[in-house]
Amino acid sequence: MSVLKHLKPENLKAQYQMARVMTGLSADLGKAYAQWVAALATHPGFVMKHSVSLTGDYLGIGGELLRQAVGTPVNGTAANGINGDRRFSGATWQKRPLFNAVRRTWEATTRTTLSLADGTPGLDQDTARKLRFFTGQFLDAVAPSNFALSNPEVLAATKSSKGRNLVEGVRNFWSDLDIEHGRLKVSMSDMGAFKVGRDLAVTPGKVVYQNELMQLIQYTPTTAKVARRPLLIIPPWLNKFYVLDMQPSNSLVRWAVDQGHTVFLISWVNPNGETRDKTFDDYMTEGPLTALDVIKDLTGQDEVNAMGYCLGGILLTVMLAWLEKKGRKPIKSATFLTTLVDYSDVGDIKVFVNEELVDRLEAVGRAKGFIPGDNVSWGFRMLRAPDLIWSFIINHYLLGKPRIPFDLLYWNEDATNMPAACHTWFMRNMYLKNLLREPGGIEVAGEPIDVTRVTTPSYVLATRDDHIAPWKTCYETTQLFSGPNRFVLGNSGHIAGAINPPTKVKYGFRAGDKPPANPDTWFSSTEETPGSWWLDWGKWLKKHAGGQVNARQPGLHKDYPVIEDAPGSYVRRTLDETR
Repeated sequence: MSVLKHLKPENLKAQYQMARVMTGLSADLGKAYAQWVAALATHPGFVMKHSVSLTGDYLGIGGELLRQAVGTPVNGTAANGINGDRRFSGATWQKRPLFNAVRRTWEATTRTTLSLADGTPGLDQDTARKLRFFTGQFLDAVAPSNFALSNPEVLAATKSSKGRNLVEGVRNFWSDLDIEHGRLKVSMSDMGAFKVGRDLAVTPGKVVYQNELMQLIQYTPTTAKVARRPLLIIPPWLNKFYVLDMQPSNSLVRWAVDQGHTVFLISWVNPNGETRDKTFDDYMTEGPLTALDVIKDLTGQDEVNAMGYCLGGILLTVMLAWLEKKGRKPIKSATFLTTLVDYSDVGDIKVFVNEELVDRLEAVGRAKGFIPGDNVSWGFRMLRAPDLIWSFIINHYLLGKPRIPFDLLYWNEDATNMPAACHTWFMRNMYLKNLLREPGGIEVAGEPIDVTRVTTPSYVLATRDDHIAPWKTCYETTQLFSGPNRFVLGNSGHIAGAINPPTKVKYGFRAGDKPPANPDTWFSSTEETPGSWWLDWGKWLKKHAGGQVNARQPGLHKDYPVIEDAPGSYVRRTLDETR
C-alpha cells in the first residue's frame, strides 16, 4: 500500500501544528546554546580546565587499553556505569578491552560535557538546566550501547542467532512505525497482553453518574460494614485512572475497598474536539464538585474523605481553597499523592515549559480542541530516556526481543489527550507564574482563592526519586496549608513509589506529623519504615472515617440508576478513537 494513502490532510495539519510547538521549543533551545557558546568564549580558563581533565581521562583510557593488549587485567569502572546505567551492566562491557575503552570514553565525555553545561559562569539556572537536559539527550542518543557494532551484547546475539535478532528487530521497528500519523511509537509493553476491564481496572463497581467530562464510579463493598464517610479519589486528567486500579494484587482502589471504605472514583473522558471549550473551572465544577453532590445524594453524608493523585491533587487543592472561600467544609480529610502546590522547583520538566510554547499549545487547542496525548507522553519519556526510550530500542530493535507484558508500561502507553483550555491555563498559572501558592493569585469559578487558608487535615505523600514532582517541592505543601498535616516520603519514583501494595514489602518510607519548615530537618528526624506507606495511610484515614455503617451497594438509588459496569466507557477510549 502506498505510503501517501496514509498521509491524510487532517493528519498533516495536526503534524504541522505540533511541529510549530516544537519549533518554539527549538528556538528557545537555540538561544540557550548561543548563550552557552558566548559564556564559554569569555571564560577560557574554565574551558581549559575541563579540556585538560578530559584529555587526562582519554590518555588514561588509552594507556589502560594498551596495557590490556599485553595481558594486564582490566581495571574498569563500576559495572553499572554512570549512576547505575543498566545499559552497561553486562560483564562484556568491562572484560573486553575494546568495549571497555569505548564505554569509558563515552562516560568521560558525558561527565565532562554535562559538567560544562552545569557550571559555566554567567548562565542562569534555567538556561543551565536546559543545556544539561538536552545535551544529555544527545549524549544518550550516541551512547555506544545504541549501535549494533559497538554493543557487545548485540554482536554476540547476532553471532549466536545468525542474524535472526536483527530480522526480528526490523519487524519490531516496522510494527512501531505509525506511518499514518508520522511517528515512531517505540513500544514499551505488549499492548495485546492486556485489556482494560478484563485484566486491568477489574475492581467490581458501577458507573452511577456521568457528564461530558467524567464518569463517577462507585465500587462494590467487600465488607459488611464500611466507614461512614465515603472516599472520593480524583485522578489526574492527563492519565487514565487505572494506574490506581491495575491488577487485583496492586490496586489501591481494591485495597481501600477491602479496608472498609465506600470508594467513589472519577474517570475522566479522553478529550476530543467536543470538549474544546472546557476550562479548568469546568474540570473542577463538573468534576469533583459535582461528585460531592452526587455522593451526598447517594449516601446521605455531608462529609467525605478525598484523595488526589498528581494533577488530581491540584484539583483537590483548588477545590479546598474554593470551598474555604465559600465557607463550606464537605471534605473531612485530604490525601495528596505526588502533588505540587508550589512550582518553584519542578525539576527537568521545566525545560519543556516557556511562554512561547504555551502560546503555541493554545493555538493547537483552538484548532484541534485538545493537545495530542502521544506528544505529551513522549516528553515525559524523555525525562528518563535511558530507561523509557533507549532500553526498548536496544532490546526490541537491536536484540530483537519480544515485548514483555507489563501492566504499568501498558498503562503508560495507553495515553490520553490533554484538555487544551484546562491544561494550558494550568501550565501558565502554575508552571510559568507559580500563582497557586500566592493568596488571591488565581481566580477559579468566580472566586479568588488562597491555599494558605486551607485547614483540612492533610496526608501528603512524595517519593524520593520522583522526576515529575520533586519531593522537596512537594514538601512545601505542608508549609502552605494551615491545617494539621502528615508528610510521608516513599522510596522509588512517581508511579512505583505510590503504587506500592503491602503484599510486596518493597521500598519503605518515612513519615512524620507537624513537619518543620526545612525538609532536610524533617528527613533527619524521621526513620525508615520497611514496607508500604498504604498501611500508614490506612491508619491515618481511619481516624477520619466517622465510625461505621452498613455497606452501601451501588445502583440502588432511584435517581441514579446504573449506567454501566466499572470501569466504564470513558477509560476505554483510545487515542486512535479521538483523532
